[in-house]
Amino acid sequence: MNATTRLPHPVRGAAVGVAVVFLVVGVLGFVPGITAHLDRITFAGPESGAHLIGVFHVSVLHNLVHLLFGAVGLVMARTAAARAFLVGGGAVYLLLWLYGLIVDKASAANFVPVNDADDWLHLGLGLGMIGLGLALKGNPNARSA
Repeated sequence: MNATTRLPHPVRGAAVGVAVVFLVVGVLGFVPGITAHLDRITFAGPESGAHLIGVFHVSVLHNLVHLLFGAVGLVMARTAAARAFLVGGGAVYLLLWLYGLIVDKASAANFVPVNDADDWLHLGLGLGMIGLGLALKGNPNARSA
């Protein structure tokens, strides 16, 4: 690597990485074999019978949210808003975790839908994203050598 080569700031790199994971998960939610019972997927609600890798309850809406979240993350990762994507997105996932803990999983209020596996994944995502956003210090507009 020569002296003129610049790498993105670690906050930006982390935001890109997280965003790409959301995009991949959003796409995989529509792939037969990776998503079990894809023929039973619904747009939203607890009646969707599809499960990503046979574990995580998904619907068309759930997959679209992952795709949108990933796309927004890629856009924000290109700017000083990269840290805001990680910390703010992490806070959203902590709220989604709380939502999953209190919602009746069989009710129409579970429109996303989520199950217990989703709940604990959302907790991990929320804490991980916030942790990355806060741990990676410095100005995201700066570039590292």
